[in-house]
Amino acid sequence: MEAVTFILELLVVLGAIIMGTRSSGVGLGLWGGTGVAILVFVFREPVGSPPVDALLIVLSVVLASSMMQAAGGIDWMVGVAAKLISRSPKQITLVAPLVSFLFSAGAGTSNILYPLLPVIQDLSYKNNIRPSRPLSLSVVATGVALACSPVSAAMAAMVTLTDAPAYGYELIDIVKVTFPAAVVGIVLASFVVSRLGKDIADDPEIQARIAAGKFEAPKQDGPLSHADVAPTAKGRNAALIFLGGVLVIVIFGLFKDLRPLVPGLVDGAPGQVPLAMTPIIEIVMFVVGTLILLVARPKVAEIPTMTVFKAGMVSAIALFGLAWLTDTFLGAHQQVIADTVGGWVGNWPWIFALGIFLVCVLTTSQSTATRTVVPIGLAAGIPLGLLSGMWAGAFAGIYLLPTNGSQIAAANFDYTGSTKLGTKLVDHSFFVPTLVLAGFTIIAGAGFGLLWG
Repeated sequence: MEAVTFILELLVVLGAIIMGTRSSGVGLGLWGGTGVAILVFVFREPVGSPPVDALLIVLSVVLASSMMQAAGGIDWMVGVAAKLISRSPKQITLVAPLVSFLFSAGAGTSNILYPLLPVIQDLSYKNNIRPSRPLSLSVVATGVALACSPVSAAMAAMVTLTDAPAYGYELIDIVKVTFPAAVVGIVLASFVVSRLGKDIADDPEIQARIAAGKFEAPKQDGPLSHADVAPTAKGRNAALIFLGGVLVIVIFGLFKDLRPLVPGLVDGAPGQVPLAMTPIIEIVMFVVGTLILLVARPKVAEIPTMTVFKAGMVSAIALFGLAWLTDTFLGAHQQVIADTVGGWVGNWPWIFALGIFLVCVLTTSQSTATRTVVPIGLAAGIPLGLLSGMWAGAFAGIYLLPTNGSQIAAANFDYTGSTKLGTKLVDHSFFVPTLVLAGFTIIAGAGFGLLWG
């Protein structure tokens, strides 16, 4: 009977995820909450704990980053990124993804990529490089970037899971595995992606468009396209304050002695312990938002209209519902999952990475995948370093299907038509880069995780 109940409740969880995916956006959260209702009122399971700490981190980070965006900080960061990419146009298939990765990790959002897309397209084409190569890998690189960002919603979910007393695995422990793994993954993936598709001179579709006068043949002279932004001094100040806040969070993660002491257990006895990273991230982000308000003076009334704010609120709602659902399910069957899944993972650790990857594909949300699958990996006893490394690489999965906004934007900006969304779900320009980057990053992450974890 217990096995039947487990299977039925698992179907409820999977059904909620599938229905939420079909609804997308806040629908993920709504279906997650409905799943909780079914488990509690129909199956009479104890209600799980809502992800309060993760939600508070997301809200504080979204508030600070929205203040930065309203002040023009993201526009300023885009301008800096565009200059960095333009310095090495011949190596754009490597440089553009790395720059996109770094700025997405620093800002905690992949939205920074949108205004960079026309710059990447223009530079690649004028240097006779097939635009789909740097465009596709740049898009996918922003996915793994969120596993390396101290201020992303996915990292908020991860920190609140691993920073518990039972694990004691903090932000800096995660980043020291995920960051180098992602960089190695991007570098290796660029060698593969730089060979995808035909060169411009050999592509009959591009040559036919040139012959039809739709656009000129590649020329390295003439003005480059620029992102539709207007960097300002206020934007620069806001961005520097925000990035300074990210640096402060990293410093607190590296040096525990700098943190305030709070009551806690020391070797099982009452004592004083350093403040956990969860409240530190929240406090720092509120201070960052206040400083931006004082220095850059953005219009506070415009904050709810910012794209970062809207995307962050949707992520928070999705995280709330689905994380609550999985916590309720896992709490009711923790021993069964630890015994069965633990055995599988012990023999085949890649199953965990596959789980994160597939949930990312289905939900296009790294934070949802984190709250859904990471607790299972923790219950199964996966070493935390290995878990972190595989977690990062699997984030590329959100781009396996051509349904993400940045994929659509990249295809639209590529006037040569080399970046395709396809018609069969697997014939688009992002499919191979997603698999390649995920594979290389997972392998590198597993290595760094076992070495430093």
